[in-house]
Amino acid sequence: MLLQEESHFGEISPMSVSRPRFLVLLFAIAALLSASAPAQTAAVGTALEAVTGSHPLPNGIDLQAGSATLRITALRDDIVRVRISPNGTLPEDASWAVLPEPRNKSVDVRPIEDSASVGFRTASLDVRVERNPLRLVIRDLAGNIISADAIGRPVNFQLGGFTVFKQMPSGEHYFGLGDKAGSFDRRQQAYTLWNTDVGPQESVDPLYKSIPFFLGISGARTYGIFLDNTWRTWFDFGKQARDAISFGSEGGPLDYYFLYGPTPKQVVESYAYLTGTPPLPPLWSLGFQQSRYSYTPESQVREIANRLRTDKIPSDVLYLDIDYQFKNRPFTVDPKTFPNFPALVSDLHKQHLHLVTITDLHIAHAPNQGYAPYDTGEAGNHFVKNPDGSQFVGVVWPGPAVFPDFTRAQTRDWWGGLYRQFVGDGVAGFWNDMNEPSVFSGPGMTMPLNNVHRIEEPGFATRTATHAEIHNIMGLENARATYEGLLKLRPDERPFVLTRATYAGGQRYGFTWTGDNSATWNHLRLATQMVLNLGVSGISMVGADVGGFGSSPAPDLLTRWVELAAFSPLCRDHAAKGTLPHEVWAHGPQHEAIRRRYIETRYRLLPYIYSLADEASRTGLPIMRPVFLEFPEVFAPSSGNFDHLDTEFLLGPSLLIAPPPFAETMDDYAVSFPQGPWYDFWTGLKMPAPPRVPSIAELASGAAYPEIPQIHPPLDTMPVYVRGGSILPLQPLIQNTDEIPNGPLELHVYPGPQCSGSLYLDDGHTFRYQHGEYLRQTFTCQPDANSVRVTFSARQGTYVPWWKSVEVVIYDWPSARAEVKLSTSASPLKTSYDAKKHSLHVTLPDVPGEAEISIGGR
Repeated sequence: MLLQEESHFGEISPMSVSRPRFLVLLFAIAALLSASAPAQTAAVGTALEAVTGSHPLPNGIDLQAGSATLRITALRDDIVRVRISPNGTLPEDASWAVLPEPRNKSVDVRPIEDSASVGFRTASLDVRVERNPLRLVIRDLAGNIISADAIGRPVNFQLGGFTVFKQMPSGEHYFGLGDKAGSFDRRQQAYTLWNTDVGPQESVDPLYKSIPFFLGISGARTYGIFLDNTWRTWFDFGKQARDAISFGSEGGPLDYYFLYGPTPKQVVESYAYLTGTPPLPPLWSLGFQQSRYSYTPESQVREIANRLRTDKIPSDVLYLDIDYQFKNRPFTVDPKTFPNFPALVSDLHKQHLHLVTITDLHIAHAPNQGYAPYDTGEAGNHFVKNPDGSQFVGVVWPGPAVFPDFTRAQTRDWWGGLYRQFVGDGVAGFWNDMNEPSVFSGPGMTMPLNNVHRIEEPGFATRTATHAEIHNIMGLENARATYEGLLKLRPDERPFVLTRATYAGGQRYGFTWTGDNSATWNHLRLATQMVLNLGVSGISMVGADVGGFGSSPAPDLLTRWVELAAFSPLCRDHAAKGTLPHEVWAHGPQHEAIRRRYIETRYRLLPYIYSLADEASRTGLPIMRPVFLEFPEVFAPSSGNFDHLDTEFLLGPSLLIAPPPFAETMDDYAVSFPQGPWYDFWTGLKMPAPPRVPSIAELASGAAYPEIPQIHPPLDTMPVYVRGGSILPLQPLIQNTDEIPNGPLELHVYPGPQCSGSLYLDDGHTFRYQHGEYLRQTFTCQPDANSVRVTFSARQGTYVPWWKSVEVVIYDWPSARAEVKLSTSASPLKTSYDAKKHSLHVTLPDVPGEAEISIGGR
């Protein structure tokens, strides 16, 4: 959270300056300090002009370009690593982001050499370096260029950093870099990656996270580039030079990975192969979460909990922001405002509410005051140093504070142990905030770049590093320390960790959110773009603060935001101090009823959402997906315009959410449907096929633009559609994830091509699923003109489900007439018909093994 005008410095005197003046002052100080920071030493003005030597390797090639060294290797047939040094020695081969196993993988390649180029081939790629001028060109095996260095713009090393230039084809689109603001497609934009505590989001860059990975999509081919460099980096997609992409860093190694699809899904999965997949989260973390800065005192927390239960708003999580702490000191509880903290946690648990508490990255500088986190940290030498070896002290919420040196394995172990008392009290999860790191008194709202960290980490050479190198991974390693510490304290419970700042690979340690947004319609639109770009950047478990953190939402805005967030991975309502209440019941019973209905829908969909979380944990595919991830053909030259790519999205492969692009206006709008068929989720009715939009070439040839049907949904309706060919698992309504659903499992079948669905289930909170205690089952359907057959595969795993029966709902069924047979039983099955939704309901006993239902007679 940004510094508020109202002071929360504990023992520090309230500030009399306004936020804008204060920030101007801070940035002025930052400029002065940055100007005096020592320059990084490296080659100056080295450009890679021509190949002067080469040597084939079993998995790639080594090259020389004057004094520079290049090594290009194949980790897999579709993943190529490029390392370049301006001198003869490649830097240390270590990474905070890329996992050791894939980094050390390789495949044999076939060398290629002729008078013009040298390189190699894999089973998927042709990788060549043109000799003079030196230029890396990567093609598919049909000879199509996928990525190439820009002509006339060689890789350049200068002032301790470097810049790489790539060709930018006219029809190529770019996504990724995490939750950057601005346009959804990164083309014609430029970005800086430097974790920063700043807002409002739509008008600033950089933001809280640094994920130096992007996808390039051109026609039927998609690739990704991941620059594994923790320093301040930048990416330019044609803003400076209209025909070139460029990326670079102010220091550190030039080490990047090229990942080939050809589909976007394959690239995202390959990135997850390199940097890891998210852990399977506890089921309760996918429920509705209520937060505020701050619920205090204890009585207010109980009041919020009671209201959630009294109003029957399904919910699983309550948060405590910094005001529950003593003098804002992390790992403390204020005994005056929370005199019965363990009892509070216990009572919330009895109400089936999980408590999540904030623990900011900093530790109060409080020597000789009985503050154990400082005393034990100081004794263990766990804090970041000034260049002279003294402890660095900066001002944050508790006033003077010190900062753990998370690049030390023993420091992370110490930090994890600080959660022991909270874990013993039953606190369910933890929220790591302010971990850019944010330092109110520091240059640029962080610590000086010449501060000293100590790298004492398996897989790395033991050495010191400046904050300029370590800054962007502080949030990553903070979340890692929390996650690994909780694993030690509760070995059979899945940790819940929520972090604001992170780096590539941060998905390995749980959830994140988009930071301090505002209660505006533009921030509602921006939330979708940010979550989608985080998803294709490897971060699956993510959301935006519902209603906007930094101000008070209008009633309609909050209602629309709840509707939208019901279909996002993290659904958390959060607000800043000084804003009006915006809990679900705010603004009266009519708004509450609408918001409750969407939260109820989320809980009905939990079998589907949890199955998506399982898929994400295995493949890295995001839960909330841009349309192009499932339908890359929207970028094909032959396709018509796909409007609203930045506002429409998919929940998994099957649900299309199509919010009003500008809901604050009175305008009608047209839903953009990918290739169908599609069904209305609310009515169950099959949508009429939309008129085909001619391609640009067809329009240029005189084709007429068709009349596109438009809609204007009322406030209580968020347009949601189901992809034809989907089988969605749903459950009866529950009030929390501890509650056992009462009734049958529902399988909603929407006939269409390649009709299928899947279901995953386990106990929702332990690691027993890793030992076979899970349930995984797939379903298919085969529709024809007169019948539908639904096939159940045999289940995997030993977990026993809660349901005793299954209700199969077949949509687009014309009448109550049906002949139903179950392959494993001769007994008749109960059926009913919903004429309004054109749906046939078939109830049958639980089906653990292979079976088929045939439904005929329509």
